[in-house]
Amino acid sequence: MVEGSMTQGAGQGPAMWQGGGATAQGSGFGGAAVPPVAPAQAGPPVHAGAPAPLLPPVVTSAPVREEPQPGEPEGYTPTERDLPVINTRNGNGEPEPTLVDVPAHSTTNEGDGSLFVVGDVHGYLDELREALRSAGIIDAQDDWIAGDSRLWFLGDFTDRGPDGIGVIDLVMDLSAQAAAAGGYCKALMGNHELLLIGAKRFGDTPVNSSAGTASFQAAWLLNGGQRSDMERLQDHHVQWMSRLDAMALADGHLLLHSDATCYLDYGRTIDAVNDAVTVALQRNDADETWDMFRKFTKRFAFRDGTGPENARGLLSVFGGTRIVHGHSPIPYLLGDVGSEDEEAAPDVTGPHIYADGLALAMDGGVTMAGKLLVTQLPLAE
Repeated sequence: MVEGSMTQGAGQGPAMWQGGGATAQGSGFGGAAVPPVAPAQAGPPVHAGAPAPLLPPVVTSAPVREEPQPGEPEGYTPTERDLPVINTRNGNGEPEPTLVDVPAHSTTNEGDGSLFVVGDVHGYLDELREALRSAGIIDAQDDWIAGDSRLWFLGDFTDRGPDGIGVIDLVMDLSAQAAAAGGYCKALMGNHELLLIGAKRFGDTPVNSSAGTASFQAAWLLNGGQRSDMERLQDHHVQWMSRLDAMALADGHLLLHSDATCYLDYGRTIDAVNDAVTVALQRNDADETWDMFRKFTKRFAFRDGTGPENARGLLSVFGGTRIVHGHSPIPYLLGDVGSEDEEAAPDVTGPHIYADGLALAMDGGVTMAGKLLVTQLPLAE
């Protein structure tokens, strides 16, 4: 499974699903009190500027399987692909990169304009443009036309699809346009942002993995890393990704990328979590970044028997009345794995409400010929 303001590798072939099946993600609440979290240790900022190492050819032998850590589902394997790569399509257009400042962390994100959220994009730039146009957010020239509306991307802009850098460039450009119009466009940190940052900064440097031989570069290639994305990745893209928030609260919606409880490992307030993640990335330590990536790849915390309890636990700590997340495609949450045959694409028409109504899933499975979701909140129920 290797998974604000914010890349299907050639020659990989279809991947086998390595998700957690019907087993809920570990480290839930289980009725026990939430353990205290040690404060983050601040460190000097480190700027990512070193050139990326040359990428080796993709290894076609079976990847090394990382053993699950205590409390993690049996299928948890961040050094293996866990989602099929289906329906590869070519992207068109490359907006000029626009470097904009990322606003300071804010616990709440309120405003008068309509609130929209976008699920995982994974490099499918054409599908993103179409969805944003259908929602009345951009016009045919990719210009913001939504006035004071508020737009949140839930992370995972790159990998698997054809144009992850084009997606990032578009989101960055819309951030500047939305702010000028009195609204905003922001984004959250996904596990694939952590993966791309790690591949760029650390390459094939071995990391402290239970498999013993893992590296960010190997994990990135195994999980849909696009060589074209790495060739086009620039320092300002890395700096922008490394400053993304991990979570946010907007109109009572607790916005996350991962359907996991790992956010509790970084703090007990939204600001504390966001600051801890930013500071950790500034330390530029391969093992620390890998540990964060490993945690953000967990999934299914709000599914199955303990799901509602886990959701209530997060909401009680961070606030809000419903969790809105990406990361786990809706067909996987429903147990409908889908097919590599485009004629049998998953039937996803909108977000999935579950966990006693406490969780809303936004990953429509665009990488498996599903749907790239752009949804206005709150939902009409």
